Amino acid sequence: MKMRVRTLVGLILLVSLLVLPSATVSADRTRVVYVATFEGVITSYSVDQFSRYIEIAESNHAEALIIELDTPGGRGDAMQEIIQRIKESRVPVIIYVYPPGAIAASAGTYIALGSHLIAMAPGTSIGACEPILGYSSNGSIVKAPEKIRNFYIAYIKSLAQASGRNETAAELFITEDLSLTPEEALKSHVIEVVADDLDDLLQKANGMTTKIPVAGRGKVTLNFTDVRVVRIGPSLKDEVVRYISDPTVAYVLINIGILGLIFGFLTPGWHVPETVGAILLVLGVIGLGYFGYNSAGLLLVGLSIIFFIAEALTPTFGLFTVAGVVTMVIGGILLFGGGNEYLIQSSTFSTLRIVIITIALLLGLFFAFGVAAIIRDRKKKAQTGREEMIGETGKVVQDLSPEGMVKIRGELWKAVSRNGETIKAGEVVEVVDMKGLTLIVEKVEEKEVP
Repeated sequence: MKMRVRTLVGLILLVSLLVLPSATVSADRTRVVYVATFEGVITSYSVDQFSRYIEIAESNHAEALIIELDTPGGRGDAMQEIIQRIKESRVPVIIYVYPPGAIAASAGTYIALGSHLIAMAPGTSIGACEPILGYSSNGSIVKAPEKIRNFYIAYIKSLAQASGRNETAAELFITEDLSLTPEEALKSHVIEVVADDLDDLLQKANGMTTKIPVAGRGKVTLNFTDVRVVRIGPSLKDEVVRYISDPTVAYVLINIGILGLIFGFLTPGWHVPETVGAILLVLGVIGLGYFGYNSAGLLLVGLSIIFFIAEALTPTFGLFTVAGVVTMVIGGILLFGGGNEYLIQSSTFSTLRIVIITIALLLGLFFAFGVAAIIRDRKKKAQTGREEMIGETGKVVQDLSPEGMVKIRGELWKAVSRNGETIKAGEVVEVVDMKGLTLIVEKVEEKEVP
């Protein structure tokens, strides 16, 4: 009987030890809010970055994920994939346009409207969503045709309608390229919160209900009381891709990479220029791949470099230089035209056009004068030394018996007669060979000495 009682007591203690710790952990468990940052152009890689942020928040059962956003926009297809991932998220995703001076333009506006809550910091802006197709061959920005505009108008209105936000303002973001300040956006019911910083956001959003349902949970009331904030830093890959996928940076990398390869071919044996050039060229092409580009434009950029090299090797009084400049400008512009729908600020493309024209002109001047001079200098160097001295004539100033001194081009040289014969001072000799700094000469008939 005593053994049964002891056994029963032991079982009760064992169960208590197993249950109490878990109850304690559950009681002590604090709510966590994850905060991530996204800045730069929205590309196909941005989808992976947003997905990674959401997966981390989901796996840790976060109260919410706040994404601090600063973007001029980007690719339309990437934007739609990001919005779809937000809809599938099992935690509320709050888009916070931050820091002051940040923008959520074009594709960034769509992503904000597709989120569970929108907040903006003072001094930021949202809107300007007109779709464009990049450049035309004459360098003008191509606005999307009516059917594409109508699609995006319907899409942004549906996002606003699903979240109970202002459909009229959403439509004006496209039709009038409207842009709003935080105060205007709040007054127009486009956003929900204007917050100075993260702490202010957590305080003001506490108790709010998400504007759209959270996957599997419906609309969620946010509880940010005594939450713990955990920041998700961008990975090294995120930082590298963000940098090289900027269209301006990618274009500059490609041009520097091509220059490096050319210098490598012109200066064989060093290997540094062509190695660095190849790396930069590959990074530039990868960056353009994320942003989207027209391969015909890339071919024209390569053709322009061939024209520049041809001008340096076979000077044509500027014909190949002009052809290279024109081809590079057209190629650079076509590089970002056709095949992709962009939701990005027009100013981004305007800046890019200036960069394309500037680089083309600088490369034209460089190849017309700089590289041509280098090649001429290399050819000149190939004629100096032994090759240049052989065949030259001069006068003996100190008897060669067989060694003595001769004067050639006004300079004194140590010389040795070829056959060991004695050659008197004042006689004319011709250089037939050279060993080190000693000339091998032979006597020739009297003739004018240069």
